[in-house]
Amino acid sequence: MVRYLSTKSLRALLTIVFVVTFAFAILRLSGDPALLIMSADAPPEAIEAFRRAWGLDQPLWEQYVRYFLNIFDGSLGRSMRDGRPALELVLERVPQTLAITVPAFAVKLAIGIPAGIYAALRRNSVADRVLMVISVAGHAVPSFVLGLILVLIFAVRLNWLPSGGSDTWRHAILPIVTLGAAGAAIIARFTRSAMLEVLGQPYVRAAMAKGVPWHRVVWRHALPNAAIPTITVIGFMVGTLIAGAVVVESVFSWPGVGRMLVVAVANRDLAIVQCILLLVAGCMVTANFTVDLLYGWVDPRLRASGGSDRSA
Repeated sequence: MVRYLSTKSLRALLTIVFVVTFAFAILRLSGDPALLIMSADAPPEAIEAFRRAWGLDQPLWEQYVRYFLNIFDGSLGRSMRDGRPALELVLERVPQTLAITVPAFAVKLAIGIPAGIYAALRRNSVADRVLMVISVAGHAVPSFVLGLILVLIFAVRLNWLPSGGSDTWRHAILPIVTLGAAGAAIIARFTRSAMLEVLGQPYVRAAMAKGVPWHRVVWRHALPNAAIPTITVIGFMVGTLIAGAVVVESVFSWPGVGRMLVVAVANRDLAIVQCILLLVAGCMVTANFTVDLLYGWVDPRLRASGGSDRSA
């Protein structure tokens, strides 16, 4: 178990370092923040002063070292727009993002898992085919397209819900539905596939041959084993609670972290972008690490092999 935990911890740390380094390199290569934040007709002296003030005139390796030092001391730099600490600005938006992503995650589980189980138990029936068609459509349609369709129907045509903003709880309904629909479709497909695979195993057929009631076979044998692969996709969705809201928040003008990231990228506000990417990477790595621990607890073979069997 110690070897298993050590391997997973090292992989999580290397993943975060890679993401942080990748974000640093891409943002530096995508354009000069001084030219974007300052006006186009600003004097060259003012632009150079801006670069010196924010350390953009230093060699890349010095900027990279300072970037990591800011991460270790918890400051994560300051916004180039208003000079406030980047972490403080990002944390102000996190509650708004969680206000739609957490209910959306609950919708994914409440719809996706029962739909997948029902479709598997009614394999090749009309209900199964209908559910899978809806699932494929929900997974294939981009979230911004689905969001615009919902706005057109419920905000423009029916005038039941507001099209954007965050003033009341009614403003959160369309973003939650948009986020929840695609996730529910994915979970339903994974749950159905896992259930069908388990229902075809010899121990399930043996239990049925012994006269065990069908409902007991499903609840005591099929569901616990089918839950193992489903944990992976659910864990991934937990890790993307913040990152998954980027497009939806932009469509519905929701003032969360996702919309903040879009604006910061457009403005080359390096500290804000790096802080959000680090937050997203931390959430995803933590979620995957938790999933790995659950796998190690459920299947002792993974602990013995250091986790290498999971990919198989």
